[in-house]
Amino acid sequence: MLATLTQNSSLFDSTVNANANHILVVLPKQEKLPQKNRIPGEDTLKKTLNRLSMTLDKISETPVSANLDNGALCTWVMVDTHKPVFDQHTVMRKAIQHLLSENPTEIHLAIFGNNSQKRYFSEIAVYIAWINGAALPVRKQKPERTSLTHIHLYGYRDDENFTLQRAVAEGNLLARGLTVLPPNELTPATYREQIQKLSGNEGWVYQEYALNQLRKMGAGAFVAVAQGSDTDDAAIVHLHYSGKNKAARHIALVGKGICFDTGGHNLKPARYMQGMHEDMNGSAVALGILLAATRAGLPLEIDCWLAIAQNHISPHAYKQNDVITALNGLTIEIVHTDAEGRMVLADTLTLAEKQKPDIIIDFATLTGSMHTALGSRYCGIFSNQENLAQKAIAAGKKSGERVCVFPMDSDYGESLESDIADIKQCTIGGEFDHILAACFLNKFVKDTPWIHMDLSASNHKEGLGAVGSEVTGFGVNWAIELLAQL
Repeated sequence: MLATLTQNSSLFDSTVNANANHILVVLPKQEKLPQKNRIPGEDTLKKTLNRLSMTLDKISETPVSANLDNGALCTWVMVDTHKPVFDQHTVMRKAIQHLLSENPTEIHLAIFGNNSQKRYFSEIAVYIAWINGAALPVRKQKPERTSLTHIHLYGYRDDENFTLQRAVAEGNLLARGLTVLPPNELTPATYREQIQKLSGNEGWVYQEYALNQLRKMGAGAFVAVAQGSDTDDAAIVHLHYSGKNKAARHIALVGKGICFDTGGHNLKPARYMQGMHEDMNGSAVALGILLAATRAGLPLEIDCWLAIAQNHISPHAYKQNDVITALNGLTIEIVHTDAEGRMVLADTLTLAEKQKPDIIIDFATLTGSMHTALGSRYCGIFSNQENLAQKAIAAGKKSGERVCVFPMDSDYGESLESDIADIKQCTIGGEFDHILAACFLNKFVKDTPWIHMDLSASNHKEGLGAVGSEVTGFGVNWAIELLAQL
């Protein structure tokens, strides 16, 4: 649940707001404080900067906090609009985290600058306060954090009540909240129940392809992964949002939803199995995007396809050297059972492609090699269209969720040639597996414009950009920005 927002176009007045205990002052980057309007705690700020031997403009890099005479905690930050959006979001998040570290129920945002600056600063401050003010699910008897209940904004009033920022924050929070749930709590069965309930609340059309149905349909790639589980609770879930007014474009979102990944017969060692309940993050991101698009009222028709299963080891689990037949008829030689993500996505992409959308975008925590290539600060993307890749990069810069495009030239596909099947699932070495995984998935989208995001930045210690938690929800803000361009 996001905090309630109260807006006031007048400037923050410390005498009127004497009960404000946690105050964030947001300023444009400048070398001198405004002459016309005194800012909250101005004298304290000057003394603090003098003690730290800091110039005023340095708070655009490092926010400063101090206690005011009345005991309130105040943080001052400047936003340098010449810096990348990622940097602006990072410094704003750090400033807000100074206040949230005391676990307040309310914070007060005092915005300064010209009219356009106030609007922009308010948008990012409110968005970042919303996504970091909401506590993620934990199962402690005494949680260390509670959620913000109220945000007070001064200096700017938005006639639309920050509808887009709220929608994106709600989508991001949904993605992160699902991803952190323990695997004994979020099984394929309970995950599907949650999605069905959400669909009813949001007015989406809910459909699911259960495992027995997928067997009859010939979705051998998905079934191969799901058959190792002791319960037949895996399914491909399909959600449909018809869009507000006249939908301009038809978008398909596809997400990998492996609720836990043991690696199968190619069992992961303990250090790499730790955290594998987060292997469903791609599906959570796709779901978060659908929620954000719905609540923002984007004029888009959206189909959301979620490949929900687990990758277990059992006598029934698929194994190396198996040859299976995917839903599109392609035969696949199994090389490594821990490359299960591309298997469940293959049949899910085939279902998505059959509806002839204008664009398919898939999300998956797919390969360790992408993390090796980029670390966890960027996500890697692939596309079968150059202009779409460029739009994806632009969306990354504008949203603060940065992406890097990787090659997918046809000669890479030579590594996936099989002597006994139409294609290999992967190679045994895996040195450039992120590229080979994209080449593999490309076989299932035909000529539909397509973006594949390998979510290497789904988890980053101490947070990333606007988000302060390790689980980042990366992809929701990026996708809404991309969809807005369309």
